[in-house]
Amino acid sequence: MSSAQSVAAYTEVFTSPLQDYLRDPGGAMHALLTTVRVVAVSWGPVAGPSLALAWTGAILGRRWWMRRRHDRMAAGARLVTVLAPPTVDPGGAEALFSNLVGLLRPGWKRRIHGQPHIVWEYVFSQAGVAVRVWLPGIVPPGMAERAIEAAWPGAHTRTTPAKPPIPESAPAGKAVEAVGGEMRLARSEALPIRCDFPADPVRALLGAPVGLAAHERAVVQILARPVTGSRFRKARRAARHVRTGSSTKLAGRLLDLITPHAGGSKPRTSATKPVTDRQTVLENSAQDRVIVAKQRGSQYETRVRYAVATLVDEHTTRPERAPVREHLRGRGHAIASAFAAYSEHNYYRRVRLPHPIQALAERRLTSGDLLSIAELAALAHVPTDEAVPGLQRAGAKAVPPPPGIATEGPGVKSIGITDSGHSRPVGLRVADARHHVHILGATGSGKSELMARMILDDADAGRGLVVIDPKGDLVADTLMRLPSRLGTKVVLFDADSRSRPPVLNPLEGDDTARTVDNLVSIFSRVYASSWGPRTEDILRSGLLTLRELPGTPTLTDLPKLLTVPAFRHRALEQISDDVLTGFWTWYDDLSDASRAQVVAPLMNKLRGLLLRPFVRASLAGGGSTVDMDEVLDGSICLVRLSKDALGMDSARLIGSIIVARTWQAATRRARIPQRDRRDASLYIDECHNFLNLAYPMEDMLAEARGYRMSMTLAHQYLRQLPPELEEGISTNARSKIIFSASPEDARHLARHTAPRLSEHDLTNLGRFHIAARLVLDSEEVPPFTAVTEKLPPAIPGRSKEIRRLARVNTEPRSMPSPVEIVRPAALDPRRAA
Repeated sequence: MSSAQSVAAYTEVFTSPLQDYLRDPGGAMHALLTTVRVVAVSWGPVAGPSLALAWTGAILGRRWWMRRRHDRMAAGARLVTVLAPPTVDPGGAEALFSNLVGLLRPGWKRRIHGQPHIVWEYVFSQAGVAVRVWLPGIVPPGMAERAIEAAWPGAHTRTTPAKPPIPESAPAGKAVEAVGGEMRLARSEALPIRCDFPADPVRALLGAPVGLAAHERAVVQILARPVTGSRFRKARRAARHVRTGSSTKLAGRLLDLITPHAGGSKPRTSATKPVTDRQTVLENSAQDRVIVAKQRGSQYETRVRYAVATLVDEHTTRPERAPVREHLRGRGHAIASAFAAYSEHNYYRRVRLPHPIQALAERRLTSGDLLSIAELAALAHVPTDEAVPGLQRAGAKAVPPPPGIATEGPGVKSIGITDSGHSRPVGLRVADARHHVHILGATGSGKSELMARMILDDADAGRGLVVIDPKGDLVADTLMRLPSRLGTKVVLFDADSRSRPPVLNPLEGDDTARTVDNLVSIFSRVYASSWGPRTEDILRSGLLTLRELPGTPTLTDLPKLLTVPAFRHRALEQISDDVLTGFWTWYDDLSDASRAQVVAPLMNKLRGLLLRPFVRASLAGGGSTVDMDEVLDGSICLVRLSKDALGMDSARLIGSIIVARTWQAATRRARIPQRDRRDASLYIDECHNFLNLAYPMEDMLAEARGYRMSMTLAHQYLRQLPPELEEGISTNARSKIIFSASPEDARHLARHTAPRLSEHDLTNLGRFHIAARLVLDSEEVPPFTAVTEKLPPAIPGRSKEIRRLARVNTEPRSMPSPVEIVRPAALDPRRAA
């Protein structure tokens, strides 16, 4: 072969398609089309269905994977109900969504497992509107709840397992009829919606579903997830296309290439600049500024859905359902039209939503519109209007305890659990409790449970206890939970029990004058409405006379002293006091009618008291079987004074006598070195009924700390206390625990809690919710809020066991026998009478 032939063959073999096209364009295109036709004819029947199947499989596989990722994220989802505070901070929503940007996952995790999203919901019903936040299970518990409470100070959150906003299943015989839709941005997502309003923009949305029937419900969902990476770059490309005037979507740009349009040709260079409309220039400049401002901060991919549903009879025909659907569509139009308020550079348009009930229940976010934090906050926030009808609002704002407040331990009385931030126990140290505790709150607010928990802490630690309970529930709750090892230490006065009670003789005591003064003061205050100086003179003289007699005097001897001459004359032989003798001389000189008249006011009170078996057995049953000194040194005295069993006056008198005897025992601790005095506690429920003592309450509170006796005084409202007593408790019971208070009381109590807790907070405390201002290291610390803990479960049979063991304290002690004056049989007062 010649060299020329070799070169030609080489050139033929290695000729490229480009060279063929350049040498003969028409022939090259014809050859290419011929080759494609041959391949299509030969391989088309096989490759076509395969490519279609592969494409379909890829689409279905991607949908399956996206649904699987959502299901995994939604496992364990929870629903957080947001209770609005009294005053809503308009900037709270921006703070919340800025905080929730922390939900972003690392890039590789987002690609494999997806990015979690949240759902802000407005749920409308006949009862009003509820604001809720749906959180996927992968969001750490408490994270969003704390962010919400931090964004809106004073807001409360209630977390429950997630459930559909509109039940998918209807009651028997009913069916769910619903309409719904989506709101999508009508223009490029690079352009923002309006987010600056002089008034709350949600106002129109909240007013749209007003007047819902009992079986109707409306829901608006704003689904949002923080974005970054490729999604953010896509938004930037859209912004560039908006600036150049081209379409922001791929299909639109392809059409721009093949169809004439104003922005397709480049302007010719000319010495004279074209005249541009000034309004257009301003509009383009404004768009540039808002696009740059929107892309400057963090962004969320969002989707807005709504649905309105009602119940119809399951046998209703389609024509019969038509009016119902028209009614629902009208409500749906009202909800959709409320989003017109956000129109500015961008606006929302309505899109059909198939299967609205299922879509709202799944809460699945595939793709959506990009919004800045300010735009999202304008859509999803707690309504700022204070007069939104039916909006679930929080009561008192949650305030964390100051540093140093005790948590738990052997030297701490449990108070409750904090309701803000990380939940932890809070309590009052025993040393600080000596500054006394004032508990105030309405009936049923939780005072008794709090006191029972404090009592159980004291009992378990071996501290002495005296509990005055005029209703009975407090002592009953305590008996059902006391450790059985403490049964023999219990001294139980129970007005409802048929068993023999312990005896606490009020006429016993080392100091005659003090004992008589205490008892006279109690009688005069309990029966203040019908008490006079002559009645007090007769009672005092009679009690002093009984104290002069040998043996143990009892109150049952007083009627005999006043009405039986023989008994009285024999008693006078034991008296050496001239003043007391002069009183009885005057008394004996009265005629029978006059004597009966002057003693009648006292006798009707004594009879009303002593005719009750429990009172006669516990106060006049002989010598005392209870040593209050021993009680304060580690025993437990429970006084259950049922008003139904005793009557109000008798219950007040017995309770006051026990308080007086407790205080006398406390003052006797002055003989013991201070380091050897054991801590003891006196709990008085409805304390205004039992502080009828001969000495000022403020002095008693001030001195009790030195005797290491702490007092816990509980009642319902301030006007139950006389002015002097109210002032004394306000000053000297330094630890305050306030349950729900009336507006009048809140106005006074706010002086102790302001500025952290206002009058509104004190009047809107929920059940078992407290505002506390405690003493810490002898100093009052700022107030805080907490929730009291429930009592541990009652132990079956424990109350009966404690009552049985406590009977040991009803046995008589080795004391002198009751007063019995030696007299001849002829002078027996019963015979003389």
